[in-house]
Amino acid sequence: MSTDTSEQPTYRLTIVAHEPYPFILGVILREKGVPNRLKLHGDHFDGVVTVNVWEDFRRLADRIQEQFSRFELLSVNQVETTGEPLGSGQLGRVLRNELSQQQLTVLRAAHSMGYFDVPRQASADDIAEELDIAQSTLSERLRFAEKQLFDLVFSTEEESSNAESDDK
Repeated sequence: MSTDTSEQPTYRLTIVAHEPYPFILGVILREKGVPNRLKLHGDHFDGVVTVNVWEDFRRLADRIQEQFSRFELLSVNQVETTGEPLGSGQLGRVLRNELSQQQLTVLRAAHSMGYFDVPRQASADDIAEELDIAQSTLSERLRFAEKQLFDLVFSTEEESSNAESDDK
């Protein structure tokens, strides 16, 4: 039997429970769950927990149901790895590494000035003026950055492999 766990699926569940935070945390940890996010909202909390083995997930779900009776399973997703805890900033670091400095500059400015807010707080002209570049240059850099981000988010593993092969 191989000890390599990279081939084994990992499951992530999202729950809402109506019990005090420390009690549910103990249950999660005792049942081999990794709390990625737990957020208290007065009389209940919501959280995201990762487990490595399906049986651990079933045991954790059963234990939560037994102990707290009032909980709602919002979703279960199979994920490739347990990864970093949610909110760790890892995703942002990975995505920023894929963008050029010019793309990062226009995205940061657009974001901080409210370009992506609804309603929009700044126009492309406002941002271009702030960065001292032509509005057409700003628009082009924003479109390229958005496309690159969307390509990263929506590409499949097969598409990524094909793109790497094409680059060689």
